[in-house]
Amino acid sequence: MASPPMPEAPSGPEALSRSRLPKLVSTFRDGYDAGQFQRDVIAGLTVAIVALPLSMAIAIASGATPAAGLYAAIVGGFLVSMLGGSRFQIGGPAGAFIVLIASIIERHGYDGLLLATLMGGAILIVMGLTRMGGVIRHVPQPVLVGFTAAIAVIIFASQIRDLLGLTLPGREPGAILPKLAALWQAGPTINLMAVLISAGVIGVILGLRRVNPRLPGLLVAVALAALASHALSLPVETIGTRFGGIPDGLPYPAVPPFGVDRMLAVLPDAFAIALLGGIESLLSAVVADGMTGRRHRADAELVAQGVANMATALFGGLCVTGTIARTATNIRAGAASPLAGMLHSVFLLAFMMLAAPLASHVPLAALAGVLAVVAWNMADRHEVMSLLRGERGKMLVLLLTFGLTALVDLMIGIAAGCALAFILHRLRKQRRGA
Repeated sequence: MASPPMPEAPSGPEALSRSRLPKLVSTFRDGYDAGQFQRDVIAGLTVAIVALPLSMAIAIASGATPAAGLYAAIVGGFLVSMLGGSRFQIGGPAGAFIVLIASIIERHGYDGLLLATLMGGAILIVMGLTRMGGVIRHVPQPVLVGFTAAIAVIIFASQIRDLLGLTLPGREPGAILPKLAALWQAGPTINLMAVLISAGVIGVILGLRRVNPRLPGLLVAVALAALASHALSLPVETIGTRFGGIPDGLPYPAVPPFGVDRMLAVLPDAFAIALLGGIESLLSAVVADGMTGRRHRADAELVAQGVANMATALFGGLCVTGTIARTATNIRAGAASPLAGMLHSVFLLAFMMLAAPLASHVPLAALAGVLAVVAWNMADRHEVMSLLRGERGKMLVLLLTFGLTALVDLMIGIAAGCALAFILHRLRKQRRGA
């Protein structure tokens, strides 16, 4: 496979300023016409249709309300596109953050998550201003593959409860092994109707993807499940029964409670949000470069991600990053500029304002089916098998990253994987020099 194009790495004061220039500014400088605007409108609408159920599903899986996911996609997504260094990047809540968010909420509450997101955004801005975009992209490939595969496994495990409609006597454990044990004990409470809904959603998504990939399979599947649930009064848990529905607009911005002790307590989580957000967003930007032949500006992208995270925290939303699947959808839908991503957020806001009452009827099993498909697509099975069959050192880095991320902690997994990759690299250099 050909190497993806590298981000711009200019030198000199003028080039340094350009490295932080939003792609939106460059777009209008290069000329923007009515035909490009039409393409952006279509792409923005297409991505919004995909992002609507996905944002709610990711929020619920993270232990937050579905509204928190929509706030993140609307506020954060708009700013990522407006200020970012990638012409086609779509920002919003991401599956990779589910484990981290759930852990922060469990330890510090939702206000703690908002404070950590606010601080993480500030860290991302500093990273962009100090030109750390080029450093983050040097994370070894086996670490990225192992981390992503582990996150996919964790996401799927987090959806088993709603996929099967299980009833747990207490709070669902966050760690994967205790979680699986609790779910196994709850096996007798399985809800056959929930199983049928989740299986039907997965079947519709995969079936429409095979028949016509351009059709919005996620939204069609969730809409059909909501219609069936409401019309037939199916005995399944819905957004309405668990969360009371979603609001029909954005809340007023507010600063989360903070103090020195509180900030010190969430500081490690803020760094985790910044590091994970930086890696995920730049990885998504590189994928977009490979699909379009363009080059992203890594430093501008980090600054945009930082501003977006600070803003979404003020509106009560989840942390955001660049999202590979939605960015790829944006490109395939014919997007011409960052305006497509900004319009995707506008369309999401319109959907929320007009269709909030309808969202109450969406079964949680349907959203679990959506995330099951997302988890399946996240894991690059071909790349995993290639690394397992290839060089022994890369295999060890992959397995260590995967195991520690899935069983211990995602930041420990990344750190240990990078450390092992560095040690093995130094040993190889010493052997060659001997």
